[in-house]
Amino acid sequence: MQNFTTEFTVEQTPEQAFAAIVDVRGWWSGEIDGATDQLGAEFTYRYQNIHRSRQRITELAPGRRVVWEVTDAHLDFTDDPSEWVGSKIVFDIASEGDNTVVRFSHVGLTPEIECYEKCSSAWAFYINTSLMRLITVDEGAPNPVERG
Repeated sequence: MQNFTTEFTVEQTPEQAFAAIVDVRGWWSGEIDGATDQLGAEFTYRYQNIHRSRQRITELAPGRRVVWEVTDAHLDFTDDPSEWVGSKIVFDIASEGDNTVVRFSHVGLTPEIECYEKCSSAWAFYINTSLMRLITVDEGAPNPVERG
């Protein structure tokens, strides 16, 4: 099973990348309640009535790694609205010369599950556009532009 994974490289430091990742409200659209920067904390994400999930922060290594475990979820557009439950959202940060590589994986988001196409497309935008912008120009893009 292949988990959804994407990565990008920036000129900023691993510490700057880490600070942007834990500033979830700066790059992920929707309502976010709870702390997003404390080990063991839980936060909820809600986008309209389409997506609701609760994440527990299980790893928080400044400048290196952030891991969320999805403890509850409701995806309104899937036959099994809880298919995210038990999955892990992982951000690995590494220095590469003068640059920083941010690697994102949603462990459990595989092509075999119903939301893979929509969810991986959304993650690709939020990670490769919105989060990268928050790191590089200090302004995320949490609401994607409608494409027609």
